[in-house]
Amino acid sequence: MDNESEFQRHEPCPSCGSSDALARYTDGHAYCFSCAFYIHGEGENAAETQNHRTFARMMLQGSPVRLSKRGLTEEICRKYRIHKDGDKLRFHYFDSSGQVCGAKVKSKDKSFKWDGKNTDHQLFGQHLFPDSGTRLTIYEGELDAASGYAAMPTWPHMSVPDGAPSAKKALQRVMPLLQGYEEVVLFYDNDEPGRAAAEECAQILPPGKVKIARMEKYKDASDALQANDAEAIRRAVWDAKTYRPDGIIDAKTLLDDLTTPEEPCAHEFPFQGLQAKLRGIRYGELTTITAGSGIGKSSFCRDLATHLLNEGERVGYVALEESNRRTALGLMSAATGQSLHIGEHDRTTLTKAYQDSIAKWNLFLFDGFGSFDPDVIYNRIEYLATGLEVRVVFLDHLSILLSGLDGDERRMLDITMTRLRSLVERTGIALFLVSHLRRTSNDTNHEEGARVTLGQLRGSASIAQLSDSVIALERDQQSGSERDGTTVRVLKNRYSGEVGIACKLTYDLNTCRFTEYESEPEFDPQTDF
Repeated sequence: MDNESEFQRHEPCPSCGSSDALARYTDGHAYCFSCAFYIHGEGENAAETQNHRTFARMMLQGSPVRLSKRGLTEEICRKYRIHKDGDKLRFHYFDSSGQVCGAKVKSKDKSFKWDGKNTDHQLFGQHLFPDSGTRLTIYEGELDAASGYAAMPTWPHMSVPDGAPSAKKALQRVMPLLQGYEEVVLFYDNDEPGRAAAEECAQILPPGKVKIARMEKYKDASDALQANDAEAIRRAVWDAKTYRPDGIIDAKTLLDDLTTPEEPCAHEFPFQGLQAKLRGIRYGELTTITAGSGIGKSSFCRDLATHLLNEGERVGYVALEESNRRTALGLMSAATGQSLHIGEHDRTTLTKAYQDSIAKWNLFLFDGFGSFDPDVIYNRIEYLATGLEVRVVFLDHLSILLSGLDGDERRMLDITMTRLRSLVERTGIALFLVSHLRRTSNDTNHEEGARVTLGQLRGSASIAQLSDSVIALERDQQSGSERDGTTVRVLKNRYSGEVGIACKLTYDLNTCRFTEYESEPEFDPQTDF
């Protein structure tokens, strides 16, 4: 198909009368996947027309027929592109633009193979339904999805492409689709692999969103339809139980868990003083980083992210006040010791820096500059964690999430922090969250080196309460020769309780790197005289 032309919509076919088999594209051309009727696009020649037809015919082999034994009508098989091809069944898959990209072929002996490939990792039937709605039912097999549609034709029904063993990975790849539905029903086979897959898949979605359907009498939806018992399918979906993991554990069962040694941390901090206080970076913890305006919160985060990326970690970086170009150049600068985000640089220099950093990293950025809807940001972080298996996420910063919303700021912060805390607990990621400070009540403000306290976190006490640790940066921007010295202070440390000054750092604008130097102990009038 034409790589420069994008799918727009499905239309009725003027040739065969199909209600939705004609696919219309941005250059004006259209193709009917039912009868191969073709409409020319702008500037398209006869050779290009033949290429379109040859490609589509090659991929759409066989034809839709009634599968009497399965209880599926020809109309349903045509809708789902289930074609009979000799003694084989072909289940056609589509890419995100609505073009057929491959087929899963079932032979007479019930073995499966792929013809082409599922290029965009879509679910079977995904191209037929919208990306959002009330309820989505997902099955283990293609015939089950079609059977579900036969029983409940007003609801979306899809299936995972390769059965129970890879069901979790399949759903991780379509996480934005799952996030778009209020309710997801997992209707897998009533056997041990199906039950295990449903349990595993349910854990990657928020509690309360997933329901698990069960049928005692039949193995799957296709078996129920073959028995002419569509009501059993409907009843299983309507009566599906909300998945909620068990919340009560008998402590006597924890022997192996409690006596199995585990690493004290996933990664060490790049600064010895901070490492000594916090004892490392751990998955499943929320760390808040705070400071006054212009003190260096973003530079500090980029330094931490670069350290983790260089250790091979999978990192998500959600910077809401800057473009992806600015974020990427800042990370490249910290990695290579060059201020690539300042001034102009030739292509050769930038390419080498890219090859030495981003090209080697497992880095994922949020492409949504200017989009501050908390629900969108929350869902994208969830997708990073569950869909892309990112283990560490940086969110810079919290206040801007609420800047465009009406309502009580404190209440919205409480809700947002609770959701972020829940996400960290459920997915096991390490989340670094940047938060601003409110102004001090004395004459010295934070930009002039005022000491930071937990009570100065802007907006809500929930930021401090729900964070596992809070790191504050203090620096006097106007202090002359000492203007680059940054005091790193630990305000909260749930892991070990150790708080206070961790270290002092200097920042070199030319190399975009922090250097740690030993800090003097704080003055204590009770012991220092």
